[in-house]
Amino acid sequence: MNRRDDPNPFDEEEPEVNPFSNSGAAAGSKSRIPKVVANTLGFGQRHDTNVDIPLDTMNDSGKKDTELASWEADLKRREREIKRREDAVAGAGVVVDDRNWPPFFPIIHHDIANEIPIHAQKLQYLAFASWLGIVLCLMFNLIAVIVCWIRGGGATIFFLAVIYALLGCPLSYVLWYRPLYRAMRTDSALKFGWFFMFYLLHLAFCIFAAIAPPIVFRGKSLTGILAAIDVFSDHVLVGIFYLIGFAFFCLESLLSLWVLQKIYRYFRGNK
Repeated sequence: MNRRDDPNPFDEEEPEVNPFSNSGAAAGSKSRIPKVVANTLGFGQRHDTNVDIPLDTMNDSGKKDTELASWEADLKRREREIKRREDAVAGAGVVVDDRNWPPFFPIIHHDIANEIPIHAQKLQYLAFASWLGIVLCLMFNLIAVIVCWIRGGGATIFFLAVIYALLGCPLSYVLWYRPLYRAMRTDSALKFGWFFMFYLLHLAFCIFAAIAPPIVFRGKSLTGILAAIDVFSDHVLVGIFYLIGFAFFCLESLLSLWVLQKIYRYFRGNK
């Protein structure tokens, strides 16, 4: 009996593949290799995801990095320029005065404790009190004139009082107090001379305001003694305000005379 044609029970169901045959290699590659690759890499599956890398975003980030680098370089260049200027100013001996007074709204530079010599600090504080005194006198003078204006004193004296206050406060600082401050700090004879000239004018104005002669609009734009007597008979309240203003101008005149004497002695002693 010929058993060559009987199938071998141990053979697999798949057809026989010849490794040396092109057709067999093709069949094997089509049947097995795609399945393995598909199972391992997940090609053709439902959960496959596509990863998109936007090229515009990469370009924008590169531009931003370039701009930030240029801004940083520009800031460093400006800092070096400012540092160079500050060094040049310091080397030239120019003093930069930063505004630090009053603390809540700095408008002037004022640091007696650190910039004025110890032996001259008391005198500088007296001069500073004199400057604050004239500011107080002019402000109260404006208030008293406003009261007089409300009581029928006329608008002309009000505008004059406003001019006194707006011009007197800053001019007194610029013309005599700041020169004295710098004279005390640098011991400059020229600045002392500038101070004496304008401080004498300041003293003359205080004496004139305390008297208030009827020269300019009957003298009611200043709260002096003559103006107080004139308005006291008409309005007692206005007269009281004018008498208080007169007392302020008298105190300011006495204080200014005392400061002038003290500073002159100090100047002669240093000279």
